[in-house]
Amino acid sequence: MIDTKKEQLNINKLIAEKRQIIEAEGDMIVPDSKPDVLNTICTSGVVSIYKKEAQNGRIRVDGTVNTYIMYIPDEENDTVRGLNTSIDFSENIDIDNCLEGMNVIACARIKSIDAKVINGRKIGIKATIELTLKIFSSEEIEVVNEINGENDIQFLKEDLKLNSLVGTGQTKISAKETIQLENGDNFGEMLKVQISILDKDVKISYNKILTKADIEIRLMYLTEENRIKTIVYKTPLVGFIDIPNVAEGNICDVNYQIKNVVIKPNSQEEHSIYVEVEVEVNANVYEEKQINLIQDLYSPTQNIKFVQKQITGISDKQNRTDVKQIREKVNLGNLDDLSLLDVDAFASITNENKINSKILYEAELNLRFIFKNSQNQIIIKEAKIPFEYILDNLQNGEELQTNCAMNIKNKDFIIQDGGDINCNVDLNTDTDLYRTAIVNVIDSIEDDGECDSPNYSLIIYIVQKGDTLWNIAKRFGSTIDGILSVNEIEDKDKIMPGQKLYIPKYERMVQNV
Repeated sequence: MIDTKKEQLNINKLIAEKRQIIEAEGDMIVPDSKPDVLNTICTSGVVSIYKKEAQNGRIRVDGTVNTYIMYIPDEENDTVRGLNTSIDFSENIDIDNCLEGMNVIACARIKSIDAKVINGRKIGIKATIELTLKIFSSEEIEVVNEINGENDIQFLKEDLKLNSLVGTGQTKISAKETIQLENGDNFGEMLKVQISILDKDVKISYNKILTKADIEIRLMYLTEENRIKTIVYKTPLVGFIDIPNVAEGNICDVNYQIKNVVIKPNSQEEHSIYVEVEVEVNANVYEEKQINLIQDLYSPTQNIKFVQKQITGISDKQNRTDVKQIREKVNLGNLDDLSLLDVDAFASITNENKINSKILYEAELNLRFIFKNSQNQIIIKEAKIPFEYILDNLQNGEELQTNCAMNIKNKDFIIQDGGDINCNVDLNTDTDLYRTAIVNVIDSIEDDGECDSPNYSLIIYIVQKGDTLWNIAKRFGSTIDGILSVNEIEDKDKIMPGQKLYIPKYERMVQNV
């Protein structure tokens, strides 16, 4: 066995990435304390994933949708009422090459949610959920990068930059808040809920990751006095994840997923609502390694056997964050006698184009305006704003693997005359970029005895298309240094088809002792 020096790499390979549309459906029986349903006005929901599991050939995802329904009651005195319920879902998603125990990152968002009146006491609910799955396989490998004490072994090396996985970890953070209602309101019913995680940030120190974000809770509720109110509450979300050997300068991917939501009147304090949101935070941390790997080898004097294998890793990993500003005007027609209560907004990417040093994202901002009139009736109007987002200053952008997320940071809407609304929306963009690196590595090397000595001292060879000095030297049992010296070549990378080369026989140097 030839004495070698090895370097350890931890390859976090993306086995699969899949977007899947799933549906959560269920029926709700209206409680006896509520009036009959005449028609639904608006349905909102918060999706939570409380379990995800990698199995052989598939991923199992379990979750729930907390659903809030505004409806018109079949009573003359009431203009709007609220219902809320939970719809559980369980989905098995086929994933090729998925194996039990692999690391699963899951993100879910509600694309649409509808409530259909079956009869006055029963409502059918259907939520369409966009589920994004990433499945990783972590593998520790050792690769040969040095050969000790073997002067006549020739080897071909290549300088590579690879992102090696330092470690993974997760934590769970619970935000437990008491939200005071405006003007001493007495809470009646919840009409609409929206929960967003904003302004995500990460700080890395030795052996520890600090994750920071804000959780924004937007509530629309009905008071006991039959007034419709909205309130926006924001609170910090801070967590620590312990990962050995993590250090400043590493690259960190962080994913947030809501696991559980509780919203209810506060029984301990009047004029307030108790909110509890449990969030799971997952982190993958990478370091960039500069590696001088042996790609090929031979010996002019020995029969060398070696095991070579191909690994798939990642390189040039980076995260780009930015703020995309949208300043547009939409016209919603007649808005007389209407006051704006809230606007639901989310951005969706419709197309991605990679062009040289740029990535162009075509996207649209989806808006749902919720108004009320002087009779306390709810009016819904919808609009879409198409926009583009460009990520530039990239090297060989066509070769990059990308994943871009867009989340609402700030939004402001100003009603003008004639039904025009000025829409001022800031989007946080978070883009993960990396290249797939396929690398040949030497796993082990053995000496299989001396090889037959070539029966020539010098031959003449005509360079063919595709030849390299390495291939020529290996074929004839010579060395690159010997060919360079005999032919007085200064640059080993500059040989041309048709060029005449003198190929010397390798001579082992023997020292007198």
